[in-house]
Amino acid sequence: MKLDAARIAEQFRFSGELLRVLPHGTGHIHDTYAVWFRRRDGSSRRYLLQRINHYVFRDPEGLMGNIAAVTDHLRTGIAAKGGDPERETLTLVPTRDGNTQLKTANGEYWRAYLFIEGATAYAVARDDAHVHSVGRAFGDFHTLLADFPAEQLRETIPDFHNTPKRLQSLEQAVSGNASNRASGARPEIDFVFQRAHRLSTLLDLRDSGALPLRVTHNDTKIDNVLIDDETGEGICVIDLDTVMPGLLAYDFGDAVRAATNSAAEDERDLAKVSVDLGAYEQLVRGFLDASRGIWTAEEGNQLCFSSWLLTLELGMRFLTDHLNGDVYFKVHRQDHNLDRCRSQLAMVKDMEDKFELMQTIVEAHC
Repeated sequence: MKLDAARIAEQFRFSGELLRVLPHGTGHIHDTYAVWFRRRDGSSRRYLLQRINHYVFRDPEGLMGNIAAVTDHLRTGIAAKGGDPERETLTLVPTRDGNTQLKTANGEYWRAYLFIEGATAYAVARDDAHVHSVGRAFGDFHTLLADFPAEQLRETIPDFHNTPKRLQSLEQAVSGNASNRASGARPEIDFVFQRAHRLSTLLDLRDSGALPLRVTHNDTKIDNVLIDDETGEGICVIDLDTVMPGLLAYDFGDAVRAATNSAAEDERDLAKVSVDLGAYEQLVRGFLDASRGIWTAEEGNQLCFSSWLLTLELGMRFLTDHLNGDVYFKVHRQDHNLDRCRSQLAMVKDMEDKFELMQTIVEAHC
């Protein structure tokens, strides 16, 4: 693999002489390498080289078109504010032919970025200040893209946050019962179906024109924000593969789900699962302060609900995969996806119990 990546590196406009190529990161979707080049002045520069998983992302050209358009827009906005575009957003390195991606003779797709030095992505928040920085980074991301015409972007994963369609997939999994697991998950199935009447709320508001279409990240977890090693501030939103048209509530709700759970995503002891209201307030404050002035009153009204909805949606996805035989999410133990589902649904129930408190926090910062 190292030799393959080295040969691929020759096809991009990297500066200098190739020094070494090493696997990088722990991602499960793409194959990622760090590549070092020695420049004429003797210094070295690091880049990221990725083989795109075109089985997950079936339209690599559309995917890269989205990323190029969005990062160009971000660079302009960051520069206008006096920031550093090469540090505060991803920078694509073109191929020698000037393209955003390389398609090889055997049908592989590759891309390259500048490596952002002196910053780290963390899978788990270190403290509430970290959560605040994550919220502010995603709020800044939305503010910089508020004037970008979202309809120009392609859907890299169609219906990604279409919760009613996620429900249909669950219904099919229950009726098909391919792995004969439905009886063992009946409480979780009933829990979801009892809440089915609320799942179309955001899409109904979008279709009525009450919620505007925006550029959304759609995967606003903690490790998709690089934290500056010196200042502790969130400096760059990364992993732009799912950037596409959507609703601001999607990104806020998913960030709450990812950043405020007091337990692990697959925690078996459900007594440990809850919404950490301290972390929640920091996330709300960071996100809303950074994006103040771009969101509408109705978007503000739906933020708390979106936290509940996006958490329930992920629980549904885990449950569907469990019933289908674990064909999408990787599992590492028996009933792993069911454990994940139960953890998400426990958080949904805790959100229901704390909804008024959560809403009060949002209103205070709106």
